[in-house]
Amino acid sequence: MTQDVIISPLGRADGSASYISNGYSVLAAVNGPVEVQRRDEIPEESAIDVVLRPAIGVGGVRERHLESMIEKTLRQVILVSAHPRTLIQITLQVVAAPDESSVLNSLHQSASVSTMLIPGNSDIDLFQNLSILPALLQSSILALLSTSLPLTMTLTSTLIAVSRTGELVTEPSVKAKKESTSLHVLAFSSHGELLVAESEGMFGMDIWDQVYSRAEKLCRASNTGDLTQPDDVDMEPSQPKSLEDSLRNAIKAKAAREHRWRES
Repeated sequence: MTQDVIISPLGRADGSASYISNGYSVLAAVNGPVEVQRRDEIPEESAIDVVLRPAIGVGGVRERHLESMIEKTLRQVILVSAHPRTLIQITLQVVAAPDESSVLNSLHQSASVSTMLIPGNSDIDLFQNLSILPALLQSSILALLSTSLPLTMTLTSTLIAVSRTGELVTEPSVKAKKESTSLHVLAFSSHGELLVAESEGMFGMDIWDQVYSRAEKLCRASNTGDLTQPDDVDMEPSQPKSLEDSLRNAIKAKAAREHRWRES
């Protein structure tokens, strides 16, 4: 799993992260808690505002749908009860993305299935959202981890394509997506809970079970420790075996840089 992660690249945001994976480059910035307008105020919780900006042009229905999915997912991750009557704003700027117009034309003929394990599911066609969704979720959680906001857990997300022969392809290329029969995005919390399950195309329950097992193996660390809980661990990053390991290593590297002055 090839990833390029930079923690806190923006100096004026409360938290930020740059995430590059599978042809997508996303820059995330988090500000908050800040004052919220009266009409958006929630008496016992923080309001969460997600703004997604595409690489080219202005946002439309696709971006609004992605913002809604990300907001509902992050509401489960952020300890919103810690800062009532405030606003936490998350801005996601897509810096680069592969051209997938040919993939859209190829798979629009497939029947679609969409499932989200959070209330408020939408029937909007999800295929064009699936490829970029893991990068958006990963950059969001990395930016949140670079702030001082309290989190109840972390999350990791991955994309899996199913080829016409039934083979599971992780981090599929544009060509692999075009030739696939279904695409799946799954996100797991650091507690092992399935937070997001989005699928598009034609598949059976046997394929779904295989996708779930592969995604869980890719996302979940062999060490079930939680990034939100302090523990006495080696600050040197280790070889990542999962997305959760990569997340942990990125935070360890940031902590090591910030405490380097103590060794001088």
